[in-house]
Amino acid sequence: METKIFNQQELDQAAKLLQEGALVAFPTETVYGLGARCDQQDVVSQVYEVKGRPSDNPLIVHVYSQAQVADIVEEISPLAQSLMDHFWPGPLTIILPVKKGKVAPKVTGGKQTVAVRMPNNSLCLELLERVGVPLVGPSANLSGKPSPTQLNHVLHDFNGKIAGVVAADSRLTQIGVESTVVYPHNGHVDILRPGIIEASQIEQILKVEVRVLSTQQQLENQEVASPGVKYRHYAPKQPVYLISANYDLRKWQELLDQAKGKIALMVQDDLGLQLVNHPKVVKIYSLGEKGDTAYATRHLYDGLRQLEDSPADYIYLQSLENDKKSKAFTNRALKASTSVL
Repeated sequence: METKIFNQQELDQAAKLLQEGALVAFPTETVYGLGARCDQQDVVSQVYEVKGRPSDNPLIVHVYSQAQVADIVEEISPLAQSLMDHFWPGPLTIILPVKKGKVAPKVTGGKQTVAVRMPNNSLCLELLERVGVPLVGPSANLSGKPSPTQLNHVLHDFNGKIAGVVAADSRLTQIGVESTVVYPHNGHVDILRPGIIEASQIEQILKVEVRVLSTQQQLENQEVASPGVKYRHYAPKQPVYLISANYDLRKWQELLDQAKGKIALMVQDDLGLQLVNHPKVVKIYSLGEKGDTAYATRHLYDGLRQLEDSPADYIYLQSLENDKKSKAFTNRALKASTSVL
């Protein structure tokens, strides 16, 4: 199979393939998604097969309008409506009661709910409108590997395996990690997966209680499932060690001195400049300047992929200072890590 690369002027071709049941990856503001129409079980099954994704890991449905949401869900509560009005289009996925027969059973992972999002990316929204059917769009990568934030990441995993890829306007996607996933119910909001939209933002705007649920709390809930929670994700082939933000230069040097192989570093610029000449360091990927959480988050997956292709035996990933803005980075870094120091 030839994997065709589509530009903005070729969206009609990509839309036609999707309408016919082919798999086409597309950019969003978060990561690239692997697109397929959500209403055909055999097509959705191809998504799971190509990715190697566990069948009980549900998929997010992508829409270009709120009218499309109404077509596939039983009810939109006032709280859910407020979330859509304030945060869409944007990196927020909302769990809603699914309307029977409107999406393929595999989309929901066997649950009575469906995860829905309206991306904030003009190419993606235009593609969705031209297709005319909501699309599932899990990250366009092999399951368990770092999510794709640029065209080459998608081609690395799926060239020759899917029909096409819509190329983004920029090299990297804007945000670089997946959306926040929320479940509005009983007058409050549960965050099932952290992202750049934080609990405090939702509380401030909607004036409701927002709870951040642990993975264990979610696994104990048999009625609702969030994409991207149950399994290890984002991991390159080498072991990844997540290093505390409290480590100073001396501790980093000791850590490298004791290392038993070649090391690749993902660190902020100030630290990287001081460690670049250490004999065990074979490559450094910059997480940007200290305090620039958005830069580090946007580049996390790209860094993991680049260092996976390096001669390093281990990857040492620097943690960010613990604050509200770093939660999405920390969540993904922990999932990618073999060990935390």
